[in-house]
Amino acid sequence: MNATSTDAQADLTAIRALLQQSSDAWDRSDGTAYGACFTADATDVTFVGTVYHGAEEIGRAHQALFDSFLKGTRLTMEILDIRRYGADTAVVVTRGEVSKGKPKKLGKLATYILVREVDGRWRIAAVQKTKRRSLMEAISFRAQPATKPAATQ
Repeated sequence: MNATSTDAQADLTAIRALLQQSSDAWDRSDGTAYGACFTADATDVTFVGTVYHGAEEIGRAHQALFDSFLKGTRLTMEILDIRRYGADTAVVVTRGEVSKGKPKKLGKLATYILVREVDGRWRIAAVQKTKRRSLMEAISFRAQPATKPAATQ
């Protein structure tokens, strides 16, 4: 393995570790640690459409959620795809769910934009979460088969 592929593998490991760190912070209901996974100017768009800006606001808002609506929940996340765009940017697509027990299905998708900051650490610059509507998706595919992505065929 050459230095470039070793560096790329180290980056993929660090990217996976960052997402695991965010999930672990969620599971501990630790808004401060969750917010620390984001850049100072990050954007977090929730699946209900709320937009949070910056690591501090994301951490503060999530702590309030962990103390109320999301109390006792766990974040289950499966990485579907990691794509690198240059040395310091990656786009990660995940499937996941927030639940109090083991989720029956992973019904939410999230697209993360990660950046390597000047300290060398990867952080989340943006995330967009979407609830999958499988019935609507099936209707669309049946009505217009050409809309079905190759990966689901």
